[in-house]
Amino acid sequence: MVAHLSDFGISKLLGEDQGDLYTKTLSTLGYIAPEYGLDGLVSTKCDVYSYEVMLLKTFTRRKPNEFEGDLSLAQWVSYSLPDAVMDVVDANLASPMAKGLQKELDVVASIMKVALDCCAESPARRTNIKDVVGMLQKIKIQLIAC
Repeated sequence: MVAHLSDFGISKLLGEDQGDLYTKTLSTLGYIAPEYGLDGLVSTKCDVYSYEVMLLKTFTRRKPNEFEGDLSLAQWVSYSLPDAVMDVVDANLASPMAKGLQKELDVVASIMKVALDCCAESPARRTNIKDVVGMLQKIKIQLIAC
């Protein structure tokens, strides 16, 4: 599995006083926000979207562009939450025979819910990255407590 970290940081094209910018699309399909791919609109919310894709890819071991038709990685994951996390989580991360499996699945489901909050079609509805970091830190504390 290869994370496409070079897809992050597109918002660095923005000046300090700019909230958004129009540019040519220079990113990997499947990882880019819809507004960037369709309109060339760059904002920090584009990076939030790409982060979500990478996070979902990490926990599912699925590529964002391997789905047929209109189904996306985010939709596929959202259909499994909260009851069927084991159906989408990478088998190498959670074994059905593992002790404490339900706690692990609850943590993974929490992480996936955070990721799904980052992938709203509308940039305005995406979670702020600072809030994402805070939510993931809380989940980390829960995991350590397990």
